Amino acid sequence: MNFHNVKFEASYGLFSQIPPSTIPEIAIAGRSNVGKSSLINKLLSRKSLARVSAVPGKTATINFYDIDNTVKLVDLPGYGFAKVSKDEKKRWAGLIEGYLTDERRDLALVVCLIDIRHDPTKNDLFMLDFLIEGGYPFIVVLTKRDKLSKREYEERMKAFSQTIPYAEQITMIPFSSETGEGVEELRTVLEECVEEAPEISCENLE
Repeated sequence: MNFHNVKFEASYGLFSQIPPSTIPEIAIAGRSNVGKSSLINKLLSRKSLARVSAVPGKTATINFYDIDNTVKLVDLPGYGFAKVSKDEKKRWAGLIEGYLTDERRDLALVVCLIDIRHDPTKNDLFMLDFLIEGGYPFIVVLTKRDKLSKREYEERMKAFSQTIPYAEQITMIPFSSETGEGVEELRTVLEECVEEAPEISCENLE
Protein backbone atom coordinates (compact mmCIF):
# COMPACT_ATOMS: atom_id res chain seq x y z
CA MET A 1 0.00 0.00 0.00
CA ASN A 2 1.40 3.37 -1.03
CA PHE A 3 0.70 5.80 1.82
CA HIS A 4 1.95 8.67 -0.34
CA ASN A 5 -0.74 8.13 -2.97
CA VAL A 6 -3.58 9.74 -1.05
CA LYS A 7 -6.34 12.23 -1.70
CA PHE A 8 -9.09 13.88 0.26
CA GLU A 9 -12.39 12.48 -0.94
CA ALA A 10 -15.35 14.05 0.90
CA SER A 11 -16.78 15.40 4.16
CA TYR A 12 -20.23 14.58 5.52
CA GLY A 13 -22.08 16.44 8.25
CA LEU A 14 -24.99 14.02 8.49
CA PHE A 15 -24.97 10.23 8.62
CA SER A 16 -27.67 10.07 5.95
CA GLN A 17 -25.28 11.67 3.45
CA ILE A 18 -22.65 8.92 3.66
CA PRO A 19 -22.66 6.47 0.72
CA PRO A 20 -21.98 2.72 1.23
CA SER A 21 -18.42 1.41 1.30
CA THR A 22 -16.76 0.52 -1.98
CA ILE A 23 -13.42 -0.59 -0.48
CA PRO A 24 -12.29 -1.41 3.10
CA GLU A 25 -12.32 1.47 5.57
CA ILE A 26 -10.19 2.29 8.61
CA ALA A 27 -11.80 4.69 11.08
CA ILE A 28 -9.85 7.09 13.32
CA ALA A 29 -11.64 7.86 16.60
CA GLY A 30 -10.67 9.95 19.60
CA ARG A 31 -11.59 12.86 21.79
CA SER A 32 -11.20 16.45 20.65
CA ASN A 33 -7.60 17.72 20.75
CA VAL A 34 -6.10 14.22 21.00
CA GLY A 35 -4.12 14.77 17.79
CA LYS A 36 -6.17 13.05 15.10
CA SER A 37 -5.38 15.54 12.34
CA SER A 38 -1.68 15.56 13.21
CA LEU A 39 -1.61 11.76 13.16
CA ILE A 40 -3.33 11.60 9.78
CA ASN A 41 -0.93 14.13 8.28
CA LYS A 42 2.11 12.28 9.65
CA LEU A 43 0.79 8.88 8.64
CA LEU A 44 0.17 10.07 5.08
CA SER A 45 3.31 12.24 4.86
CA ARG A 46 1.36 15.43 4.25
CA LYS A 47 1.63 18.75 6.03
CA SER A 48 -1.96 19.89 5.84
CA LEU A 49 -4.12 17.19 4.27
CA ALA A 50 -6.11 17.05 7.50
CA ARG A 51 -6.54 20.51 8.96
CA VAL A 52 -5.14 20.94 12.46
CA SER A 53 -7.44 23.34 14.26
CA ALA A 54 -6.44 25.62 17.12
CA VAL A 55 -10.01 25.28 18.33
CA PRO A 56 -10.68 21.84 19.89
CA GLY A 57 -13.88 20.24 18.71
CA LYS A 58 -14.00 22.02 15.37
CA THR A 59 -13.99 18.79 13.36
CA ALA A 60 -17.74 18.33 13.14
CA THR A 61 -17.82 16.16 10.03
CA ILE A 62 -16.77 12.68 8.97
CA ASN A 63 -13.89 13.08 6.54
CA PHE A 64 -12.92 10.41 3.99
CA TYR A 65 -9.41 10.02 2.52
CA ASP A 66 -8.57 7.55 -0.25
CA ILE A 67 -5.24 5.75 0.17
CA ASP A 68 -3.85 4.22 -3.01
CA ASN A 69 -7.34 3.19 -4.17
CA THR A 70 -6.96 0.39 -1.64
CA VAL A 71 -8.48 1.63 1.59
CA LYS A 72 -10.31 4.69 2.86
CA LEU A 73 -9.20 6.43 6.02
CA VAL A 74 -12.23 7.79 7.86
CA ASP A 75 -11.69 10.64 10.31
CA LEU A 76 -14.57 10.60 12.79
CA PRO A 77 -15.58 13.77 14.71
CA GLY A 78 -13.67 14.37 17.92
CA TYR A 79 -15.78 13.63 20.97
CA GLY A 80 -15.90 14.98 24.48
CA PHE A 81 -15.47 18.70 23.85
CA ALA A 82 -17.65 20.64 26.29
CA LYS A 83 -18.01 24.03 24.59
CA VAL A 84 -20.59 23.08 21.99
CA SER A 85 -24.36 22.97 22.20
CA LYS A 86 -26.30 19.88 23.20
CA ASP A 87 -27.79 19.71 19.71
CA GLU A 88 -24.30 19.76 18.18
CA LYS A 89 -23.11 17.03 20.55
CA LYS A 90 -26.16 14.96 19.59
CA ARG A 91 -25.37 15.42 15.89
CA TRP A 92 -21.75 14.37 16.42
CA ALA A 93 -22.83 11.31 18.42
CA GLY A 94 -25.26 10.42 15.66
CA LEU A 95 -22.49 10.66 13.08
CA ILE A 96 -20.11 8.44 15.04
CA GLU A 97 -22.61 5.82 16.17
CA GLY A 98 -24.39 5.86 12.82
CA TYR A 99 -21.15 5.22 10.98
CA LEU A 100 -19.94 2.46 13.31
CA THR A 101 -23.26 0.60 13.31
CA ASP A 102 -23.90 0.97 9.57
CA GLU A 103 -24.18 -2.51 8.03
CA ARG A 104 -23.15 -1.06 4.66
CA ARG A 105 -19.65 -0.33 5.93
CA ASP A 106 -16.66 -2.54 5.11
CA LEU A 107 -14.94 -1.57 8.36
CA ALA A 108 -11.53 -3.21 8.55
CA LEU A 109 -10.28 -1.50 11.72
CA VAL A 110 -10.98 1.26 14.23
CA VAL A 111 -7.92 3.18 15.46
CA CYS A 112 -8.80 4.60 18.87
CA LEU A 113 -6.58 7.52 19.91
CA ILE A 114 -5.81 8.27 23.55
CA ASP A 115 -3.48 10.98 24.90
CA ILE A 116 -0.58 9.09 26.48
CA ARG A 117 -0.12 11.79 29.13
CA HIS A 118 -3.44 11.14 30.84
CA ASP A 119 -5.71 8.35 31.99
CA PRO A 120 -8.52 7.53 29.55
CA THR A 121 -11.46 9.90 29.90
CA LYS A 122 -15.02 8.71 30.46
CA ASN A 123 -15.61 9.18 26.73
CA ASP A 124 -12.50 7.15 25.89
CA LEU A 125 -13.69 4.32 28.11
CA PHE A 126 -17.18 4.52 26.63
CA MET A 127 -15.71 4.18 23.15
CA LEU A 128 -13.52 1.25 24.17
CA ASP A 129 -16.47 -0.51 25.81
CA PHE A 130 -18.57 0.13 22.70
CA LEU A 131 -15.90 -1.40 20.46
CA ILE A 132 -15.32 -4.39 22.73
CA GLU A 133 -19.00 -5.18 23.22
CA GLY A 134 -19.69 -4.73 19.52
CA GLY A 135 -16.85 -7.03 18.49
CA TYR A 136 -15.17 -4.38 16.36
CA PRO A 137 -11.56 -4.90 15.25
CA PHE A 138 -9.56 -2.11 16.86
CA ILE A 139 -6.23 -0.95 18.18
CA VAL A 140 -5.23 1.88 20.52
CA VAL A 141 -2.74 4.54 19.48
CA LEU A 142 -1.24 6.56 22.34
CA THR A 143 -0.58 10.04 20.98
CA LYS A 144 1.90 12.74 22.04
CA ARG A 145 4.63 10.28 23.08
CA ASP A 146 7.25 13.02 22.61
CA LYS A 147 5.79 14.96 25.55
CA LEU A 148 7.01 12.36 28.06
CA SER A 149 10.43 11.43 29.38
CA LYS A 150 11.46 7.78 29.45
CA ARG A 151 10.51 7.49 33.12
CA GLU A 152 7.15 9.20 32.59
CA TYR A 153 6.48 6.96 29.60
CA GLU A 154 7.13 3.82 31.62
CA GLU A 155 4.86 5.07 34.38
CA ARG A 156 2.07 5.86 31.96
CA MET A 157 2.29 2.47 30.25
CA LYS A 158 2.09 0.79 33.63
CA ALA A 159 -0.96 2.89 34.46
CA PHE A 160 -2.66 2.00 31.17
CA SER A 161 -2.39 -1.68 32.04
CA GLN A 162 -4.80 -0.90 34.86
CA THR A 163 -7.02 1.79 33.34
CA ILE A 164 -7.63 0.35 29.86
CA PRO A 165 -9.92 -2.71 29.92
CA TYR A 166 -8.27 -5.89 28.59
CA ALA A 167 -5.09 -3.89 28.05
CA GLU A 168 -2.92 -7.00 27.80
CA GLN A 169 -4.98 -8.18 24.81
CA ILE A 170 -5.08 -4.89 22.90
CA THR A 171 -2.48 -3.73 20.39
CA MET A 172 -1.24 -0.36 21.70
CA ILE A 173 1.15 1.82 19.70
CA PRO A 174 2.91 4.85 21.25
CA PHE A 175 2.90 7.59 18.61
CA SER A 176 4.39 11.02 18.03
CA SER A 177 3.50 13.27 15.12
CA GLU A 178 6.57 15.36 16.03
CA THR A 179 9.27 12.67 16.01
CA GLY A 180 7.57 10.07 13.83
CA GLU A 181 7.71 7.40 16.52
CA GLY A 182 5.12 4.74 15.83
CA VAL A 183 4.44 5.78 12.23
CA GLU A 184 5.95 2.73 10.54
CA GLU A 185 4.46 0.36 13.11
CA LEU A 186 1.01 1.86 12.54
CA ARG A 187 1.40 1.66 8.76
CA THR A 188 2.36 -2.00 9.05
CA VAL A 189 -0.68 -2.78 11.19
CA LEU A 190 -2.99 -1.00 8.75
CA GLU A 191 -1.51 -2.83 5.76
CA GLU A 192 -1.84 -6.20 7.47
CA CYS A 193 -5.36 -5.39 8.56
CA VAL A 194 -6.49 -4.61 5.03
CA GLU A 195 -4.54 -7.33 3.24
CA GLU A 196 -4.71 -10.21 5.69
CA ALA A 197 -7.36 -9.17 8.23
CA PRO A 198 -5.40 -10.55 11.23
CA GLU A 199 -7.12 -10.87 14.58
CA ILE A 200 -5.59 -7.89 16.31
CA SER A 201 -8.78 -6.80 17.99
CA CYS A 202 -10.83 -7.66 21.03
CA GLU A 203 -13.57 -9.41 19.07
CA ASN A 204 -13.74 -12.40 21.37
CA LEU A 205 -13.24 -10.77 24.74
CA GLU A 206 -15.60 -11.87 27.47
